[in-house]
Amino acid sequence: MPDVPNTVADITVTPILPRFGAEISGVDLTQPLSPEVAQKLVDLQDTWGVTVYRDTGLDDASHIAFSRIFGVLEKAPSRSGNGRTKRQLPPEIFASSNLGPDNEINLDPSAAIYRKGDQLWHTDSSFMPVRSAYSALLAHEVPSKDGLTWFADTRSAYDDLPQEMKDKLETLEADHSLWWSRKQGGADIDEAEIDDRVLARHKMIYEDKKTGRKALYVGAHCRDVIGMNREEGRALIRQLNEWIVRPEYVFSVSWNVGDMTIWNNLITQHRGGEFDAVNERRDMHRTTVREHTEADPGPDPFSRLFTEMPKLIKTEA
Repeated sequence: MPDVPNTVADITVTPILPRFGAEISGVDLTQPLSPEVAQKLVDLQDTWGVTVYRDTGLDDASHIAFSRIFGVLEKAPSRSGNGRTKRQLPPEIFASSNLGPDNEINLDPSAAIYRKGDQLWHTDSSFMPVRSAYSALLAHEVPSKDGLTWFADTRSAYDDLPQEMKDKLETLEADHSLWWSRKQGGADIDEAEIDDRVLARHKMIYEDKKTGRKALYVGAHCRDVIGMNREEGRALIRQLNEWIVRPEYVFSVSWNVGDMTIWNNLITQHRGGEFDAVNERRDMHRTTVREHTEADPGPDPFSRLFTEMPKLIKTEA
């Protein structure tokens, strides 16, 4: 892209679905953005839920700098022996990859089981009391085929619910657990062990203060509905999760190195697509904005969670 100033007039928006997702072009994200352009990009993000930027030219430093227009960035957990120093990742970068501490493909079966949970429909960090809002995922290495990321529109899914269901959900809350999604992905974790670990409770309907629209808030981490027995509550969660991923609410993003996709976790679900993780490298770097960006997020809230993870699960950077 030519080294010229960004202006609001240069920004082009190409919708992906009528109510959800858009590709944004005409803006150089490697340059400092004027307040007007930065606000326009935030507004577009809030309108479309997911935005895609191609061939950004971003590296970790400029990725972090750009992401700050959305709010206060979370810090990735410190995990002893995960190779973070060797890979020289800044604290604001969450690595999503099939690479191990030696920067080679990680063939540990337990790591593969953990990654399997990311292929379930979910929303990032719903298992935390203070949730993640925006996520910005940048492609550093991509497989030669497959490896798509899929997104679902939880606002439109809510809009189209029968009024009777909307009324039923209005006051309901549910508990979310990281280990519940990992169990569904194939990890051998007892229900009793999940009960003893960190749970986060959230309303099943999220109201987007910026747009006034409501969204379903469930996903693979969502485990039990408060006030319902487990069988009844989980049946409701399954029903809603299946509704959200109807074809009219879903699209996929294919990746080339340098592409970036941003989504709002509070109004979307997503899942990673399968690829040949034994023979193909995939390295994606993510910045994440804390839900309550008006306050100092304080210390990294993730390290304790991962330190106390069940013994049968290992995670890598």
